[in-house]
Amino acid sequence: MMRTFEFTASQTLPAPLERVFEFFSDPRNLERITPPWVAFRIVTPGEIEMRAGALIDYRLRIRGVPMRWRTEITEWDPPHGFVDTQLRGPYRKWVHTHRFTARGAETLVEDHIEYAVPGGAFVERLFVRGDVERIFAYRRRVLDDLFVDGRAALPSRTG
Repeated sequence: MMRTFEFTASQTLPAPLERVFEFFSDPRNLERITPPWVAFRIVTPGEIEMRAGALIDYRLRIRGVPMRWRTEITEWDPPHGFVDTQLRGPYRKWVHTHRFTARGAETLVEDHIEYAVPGGAFVERLFVRGDVERIFAYRRRVLDDLFVDGRAALPSRTG
């Protein structure tokens, strides 16, 4: 039996639901909101059409160790949410549910992650939980900055 863990985070962004969902539905924006120490890069070539069944490949570093990660968009419900599920990567299980709820002129962004790690509770407590918390704390700060000063509306790619 695989032991699973959960992580949740939420924040309210000062932008309408459609704008927030548009930002999150561009997978290349994930690079913008992931800390530099993760060295996170999407390696899927070309445009990625977000929909149920879309596959996205990444390169990243976990505690300095290079990894490859592949996720599938297993649920797609614009503009209210989507789910990405790890198919290959560092976790035994990773299911990340993104939910977006309009609150007047603002949007509540909720993340729920169900995950399992090799080594179980010991490894999760010693290494993984803290890393996930730091990644989401960084993400919170960047999203606050992007949406407060309006840079979130800019294209995620240059060139």
